[in-house]
Amino acid sequence: MRDPITCSGSLRHWPRWAAFGITLSACAASAGCISFVGTQAANTLSAAVRNQNDPLIVAQGLPAHLLIVDGLIAQSPQNAALLSGGAQLFALYGSRFESDRAHAAVLTAKARSYGARAICVEFAPACDWAGLSYDDFVAELQALRVRHVDVLYAFAVGWLSHLDATSTDWSAVAELPWVQAAMERLLALDETYDSGGVHTYLGILNSLRPPALGGLPAIAKAHFERSIELSGGTDLSAKVEYARRYARMMFDQELHDRLLQEVLAAPVEAADRTLFNVLAKRDAAALLETSQEYF
Repeated sequence: MRDPITCSGSLRHWPRWAAFGITLSACAASAGCISFVGTQAANTLSAAVRNQNDPLIVAQGLPAHLLIVDGLIAQSPQNAALLSGGAQLFALYGSRFESDRAHAAVLTAKARSYGARAICVEFAPACDWAGLSYDDFVAELQALRVRHVDVLYAFAVGWLSHLDATSTDWSAVAELPWVQAAMERLLALDETYDSGGVHTYLGILNSLRPPALGGLPAIAKAHFERSIELSGGTDLSAKVEYARRYARMMFDQELHDRLLQEVLAAPVEAADRTLFNVLAKRDAAALLETSQEYF
C-alpha cells in the first residue's frame, strides 16, 4: 500500500492527530517540515481547545499538550506562530484552570516569555523592549503594522495573564499601562481581531479602578458594548466582564442582572468560543447568585 503521508501530501483521509504523529516521523530529518507541521498541529490543538464544551476534558488533557507545544517550540525556536500559540495556551491554562497561585505564576511566566519571543521574531526592535520607559514603549508600538497583530496579541495576553497570576490587586500593578498601550495599538491596527475580544480586555483595564481613583467607566462601557457588537453577542465572556467590572463598579444592578441572564439563556456553541462561553456561563451563575448580597 502506498504511504499517503508526506510532508507535502494530503492529510484529509486521516484523523488529524494520527496524521500529525506519522508526519512528524516522516519529516524527522527536515527542520523546515517540522516547523510547518508543528504550526499546523498547534493551530489544530488551539481550535480543538476553543471549541471544546467540556472544561474538565481541557483541564485534564491540556497539560500533556503543553508538553507537546514545548517540544515543538524547542525544535523550531524561531517559529512565531508556534510561540504565539504556546503563549496563549499557557496563559489559558495558568489563568483559568490552575488553582494553585504559585504554579499559575510559573505557567503564565512561560506564556509571557513565549509571547515576548514571538514578537521579537517578527519585529526585531521588540527584542529590546524590556526596561523601556512608558513613552518610549508607546513610540515603539507605532511602528507595528497589521501583519504583527497575531504576535502583538500573544505578547499582550501572555503579559497580562502573568500580571494577573502574580498580583492580588490589579489596580496596583505598575506594568498595566504598558499592557494597555499594547492592547490599544492592537485595537488601532484591527479592532475586529478575535471578533472584538481586544475591546473586552480594554473594558477590563479601564474599569480596574473606580472613578474616584482614576477609573474611566464611560470608556470601559463603550469597549464592552463594542465587543458585544463585533461578536454579534456570541462572546458571552464580554457580557460577563461587562457585568462584573462595569455594572458592579457603578452599582447598576438592573444592567448587571440583565447581562448575566442573557448569558445564561444563550447557547454556548460558537465557532472558536465554545469553551470560553461554557466558562462564562459558570461565572454568570455565580455572579447572579451573589447579586442581592452585592447590591
